[in-house]
Amino acid sequence: MNTENSLTTASRPMESIKLDNLLINFTTEFQRIWDTKGSDSKPATFWRPSPAPDLLPGFFPLGDVAASGYGNINGNKVVAVVCEAEAPSADSAKGKALSQPVDFEQVWKDTGSGARKDCSLWRPIPPEGYVTLGLVCSDHEKPPLNAVRCVRSDLVIASNLGDLIWDDKGSGAKQNFSGWNIDPPAAAAGEIYFAPGTFVGFNSYTKPLIEVAGYSLRMQIPLQINSAPELPVLSGFETPPDETSETTQIATIPWFAVEEHDRLPKEKMSKSPYYRLERTDQYVLVGHGHNNGEKSRLFTWTAPRVLSRRNQKLFTRITSIEVSSEWPTGVSNARSINFSAKLSTDFTHTETSSSGWESSNTVVVASIVPKNKMLAVYQLQSHYALLREDDTELGINFSYADTDSLRWIEYPPEIDSEVLIPKPMT
Repeated sequence: MNTENSLTTASRPMESIKLDNLLINFTTEFQRIWDTKGSDSKPATFWRPSPAPDLLPGFFPLGDVAASGYGNINGNKVVAVVCEAEAPSADSAKGKALSQPVDFEQVWKDTGSGARKDCSLWRPIPPEGYVTLGLVCSDHEKPPLNAVRCVRSDLVIASNLGDLIWDDKGSGAKQNFSGWNIDPPAAAAGEIYFAPGTFVGFNSYTKPLIEVAGYSLRMQIPLQINSAPELPVLSGFETPPDETSETTQIATIPWFAVEEHDRLPKEKMSKSPYYRLERTDQYVLVGHGHNNGEKSRLFTWTAPRVLSRRNQKLFTRITSIEVSSEWPTGVSNARSINFSAKLSTDFTHTETSSSGWESSNTVVVASIVPKNKMLAVYQLQSHYALLREDDTELGINFSYADTDSLRWIEYPPEIDSEVLIPKPMT
């Protein structure tokens, strides 16, 4: 068996990420193109992503992969590969999502390095309206145009340089070279930006100070919106119903944006390529009062503490997902895909209460109820749960409610009561 090109991809491919007419998937299969053996530079290898044609037919790499050391990356490294969708772009003027490069320009050649094999690195030259996402490794000949694909510029996001992967210091080559990862920018609400796993390079050992060093792929976080629960209606003076609830929104999150410390990327792509972050909204009865007297009467209730900051922090620690801001936070060299993500503001309530996630106080609710009236106060609570594809739960449930989530209803329904603004309990 060829251990460097064995079948390591999951037995079934994950459903591709679709952005307009671009399909994005992932491979863990690679072909070794070159290594630095024989040279005096630090050990490094260059690999060509090779998605299995029976599992990912029509998918192409966006560039080659550089790795430090001589170890086999098959099954351990994950990179994005792309394919043209069958359906054309929703905007016919935009054209195809992918294109071959029109040519290549040489970035580096190992002449003088003493390496056992020849190597040169090339930057694809994209046609107008497209961009290149990585370099291509070859011998001293120009690579074939069919080796990689360029992506239409509206389907990617401009990105900065990340960490150094390898440089040829000490190699003896006539040209200097350093290869770098791509670092996606902060994601806009409702989107994920992720580096494809390729690399960019320059004829310098220092990190270039350039505004746009490369590009990352992007996707929208799919959001399924269902009917919200209806606020209960009082039909008489009997005790109001306790609660009504509905699963109102479901955010679909790809495998690489969710942390599972005991699962390798291959296992995640196979068993749960996508996760569901479900939000269930419910109206919970805070209190009710029936004023059967002849004068207006003051009623007070206490809305419960719903948000547990401890649970929220535990959820983030287990899954890496930040609910009310961009994630991930902090740097992790073990991350299989370098990405930036942010949930939509409607899904997280931050469109109306950006500070609500920082407070979990109980709230005193007071209302003056006119004579011969029934008043009920409900709190709209949102409960979140993260589920794998097999419906097992990951992490810990957590909830959200704020002072804007209180609702008043009365019977008879003519509204002439004076409602006082709720305030935190001291």
